[in-house]
Amino acid sequence: MSTPPAHVAPTAAASPATVGPPLWLLLELTYRCPLHCVFCYNPTNFAQTTDELSTDDWLRVLREARALGAVQLGLSGGEPLLRGDLEILVAEAHELGFYINLVTSGVGLNETRIAALKRAGLDHIQLSFQDSTREMNDFLSSTKTFELKSKVAALIKQHGYPMVLNVVLHRLNIDHVAEILAMAERMHADYVELANTQYYGWAFKNRDKLLPSRVQLERAERVTAEFRARIGGKMRVFFVVPDYFEARPKPCMNGLGSIFLTITPDGTALPCHAAKMLPLEFPNVRAAGVDWIWRDSPGFNHFRGDAWMKEPCRSCPEKTKDFGGCRCQAYLLTGDAANADPVCDLSPHHHLVTDAVARAERPLVEEKPLLFFRDAKTSRAIS
Repeated sequence: MSTPPAHVAPTAAASPATVGPPLWLLLELTYRCPLHCVFCYNPTNFAQTTDELSTDDWLRVLREARALGAVQLGLSGGEPLLRGDLEILVAEAHELGFYINLVTSGVGLNETRIAALKRAGLDHIQLSFQDSTREMNDFLSSTKTFELKSKVAALIKQHGYPMVLNVVLHRLNIDHVAEILAMAERMHADYVELANTQYYGWAFKNRDKLLPSRVQLERAERVTAEFRARIGGKMRVFFVVPDYFEARPKPCMNGLGSIFLTITPDGTALPCHAAKMLPLEFPNVRAAGVDWIWRDSPGFNHFRGDAWMKEPCRSCPEKTKDFGGCRCQAYLLTGDAANADPVCDLSPHHHLVTDAVARAERPLVEEKPLLFFRDAKTSRAIS
């Protein structure tokens, strides 16, 4: 299917000849998840999404995206292992020539399942931990999963996959970086991503409880650098700094509609995983083909190029490097997705970020704040 849905008029916002392929395809197969993490980037209203795409729909998306030029495939959620057709989707993606990465909590990955995924052609597994201790890991996810995750880590190694660990860092675990890295070393991890929380979804709801202090961040960076120096080439460690502490915004998705395509569980197509919050009408793969969605749909063309930019972005020489920063962050913080990302110190809204960073210097123990867990029902005071 390459024609637009009947209710959407064709747009001339961008010429198909000038739009490159979506090199990275992310399929969020389901929002269902056994974990309830306080930093989850899924929408806070995720429970309203109940009509997941069928197996045939996902297979069609894979074929159309590959024909368009997509090469890197991420399978995530929620927890993608909750889809009983995961092996079918992996096998099709492998046959099409994708490099396939499964992003998982590990819940549901047993000997039978990992063997089936290996036969289907899965290339890569990224396993998440919430902390290096059972107590904090299980508290942050509101589940008892630490021991299970440890077993899954060993299972991943046994089946010949590189050990790729991801730990989202924030105020409540960033002081444990040394212990997290020691855990990764014991597990013979090949790659570790220490990804400081990006504040969307549930993380934004909990931002004032999760944003670390500058001292915490600098200490964690120092500990990570010392570990890298000691371990040498035995392990690659990536430390992703929270952009709230930067003076210039990140080049989010290399510009919306440039290289990244997300399909949500109900089929909504997005130019980044958080873009559902934006006040735009995004197309659905149930009603239109991936080619039209990517090249011609108004939602994907809206923030391409620089015609949408306001000052100071419009006349800034940095706009070809950072593309104005993150549209979702601009919308969350200022109410206007066309504003400069407030992370930028040239933005008239930069104080919204610096004020949040200043509040992070206050000790949480004096405030007894509540954390809101992903299930939207549970909140607990930090002890």
